[in-house]
Amino acid sequence: MAAPNFRNRTLYHGDNLPFLRGMNSESVHLIATDPPFNKGKDFHATPDSLAAGAKFQDRWSWAKDVEQAWVDQIEDDWPTVHAVIEASKATYGQDMAAFLCFMGVRLLEMQRILRKDGSIYLHCDPTASHYLKQLMDAVFGPGKFRNEIVWQCATTKKADAKRFGNTHEIIFAYSKSEHAAWNPVYLPYKEAYIKSMYRNDDNDGRGPYRVSDLTQTGIRHGASGMVWRSIDITAKGKHWITPTGKGAGDWIVDNVIPDFRTIRGTQARLDALDTHNLIYWPKQGSMPGLKRYLASVAGEAATDLVLDIAPLQGSARERTGYPTQKPLALYERIIKASSNPGDLVLDPFCGCATTPVAAERLGRQWVGMDIWEGALTIVKQRMEDNRQLLTEADPQVHYETSPPERTDGGMEAAPFIQVTERYAEPNGPRMSRAEMYEYLLAQRGQRCQGCDRVFDDARYLELDHNTPRSDGGLNHITNRVLLCGPCNRSKSNTYTLSGLRRLNRANGWMAS
Repeated sequence: MAAPNFRNRTLYHGDNLPFLRGMNSESVHLIATDPPFNKGKDFHATPDSLAAGAKFQDRWSWAKDVEQAWVDQIEDDWPTVHAVIEASKATYGQDMAAFLCFMGVRLLEMQRILRKDGSIYLHCDPTASHYLKQLMDAVFGPGKFRNEIVWQCATTKKADAKRFGNTHEIIFAYSKSEHAAWNPVYLPYKEAYIKSMYRNDDNDGRGPYRVSDLTQTGIRHGASGMVWRSIDITAKGKHWITPTGKGAGDWIVDNVIPDFRTIRGTQARLDALDTHNLIYWPKQGSMPGLKRYLASVAGEAATDLVLDIAPLQGSARERTGYPTQKPLALYERIIKASSNPGDLVLDPFCGCATTPVAAERLGRQWVGMDIWEGALTIVKQRMEDNRQLLTEADPQVHYETSPPERTDGGMEAAPFIQVTERYAEPNGPRMSRAEMYEYLLAQRGQRCQGCDRVFDDARYLELDHNTPRSDGGLNHITNRVLLCGPCNRSKSNTYTLSGLRRLNRANGWMAS
């Protein structure tokens, strides 16, 4: 994994695609972002608010918003991504296809810059969520999907015309690999649950508790099956157990019996529990049980249905007036779950800086990107408002308008394919794919530029990119090559010249 070629607390101002393309591969732990939704409407900030003047159009047009270089790259290098875009064009329309093309080239870069133990959370709503799910499957792979999180973003009960009211948004979670960071998140138990389950309290300062079993079904012939306190547990078809694991075991060690886990033998541990008043003895008849205190449980495990984080109201202290602002609590939950202190969090659509502020409050590093001119002002102001929670007394925000320069070699899909002869594009209209194919055949002949093999039929050769389209498509011809099928298929998994040579030798195309 390459070292980051950018500084912590950097805000990049401008279109995020050049910035993403300039970041070193596998340098980011977590991406948490809230991009446009393709809602087909305009958004404006609340007048006289911190974000006053912020506005953007969430409308998409294939003719106006899609660059041919994006289409070329996707069509040549990522056919599954191209298939998703084409399918959306057929089923929904060109505006959806334009939106997915815009997102596709950026998601490809996000996938590249994520570390192997990294994750991405993409916020959207039902307008495009089904298409974005397919797009992310194509970019990250279907096995990398982790969660479809549903956040209740509105609480209105007003009936909508001829349909149920829309009150939720979606957050898709994907990981780069099976080794992604994960920290379980727990929520406080509801008061009704506590009253129902933790009904006992000895008024000894330990708080309320519930009674759980000290036995399990099954006969054992060791210490756990012996008579204890005149109770023949074997006669009941059971054996004794004691809490040495997490939860209750941790609480006992931390608060009551520091050496509990080092006590040898089930009978001795039962005695220790009883001595320290951790066993509940019923007045008559029933078996003794363990006192499990409310203080020993982390809470209720968070799920993919988020109902406990309310949308921001106009009077909320963190409200900036930005039209699509999300609650800090929502992104803090994401950052806690899928990163660790000191990790780097990226938001390529950071808007009013919710992700950077949440990352700062949790002791993570962060990088933000946004095209809005007021992004720097709002980041600084929100950092100032949250100063009492920041990890440093005077955090400096670095403002950049130029992409970082990659220090990892800048290699992407086919670094081993080097064009030895370069051809300038003739004057006139931009070439179609078919015209480009014929032009390169005329210049190069029926020779693969990967393995240098000459074919007797041009149909064995396929048109592909030689290098990433980071130049905006200026080198239209010099950036294209003709490859045979095996070279074209293997380029995304082969990253060295020696690897290509091994492939060629394996196919008998060159001598060892």
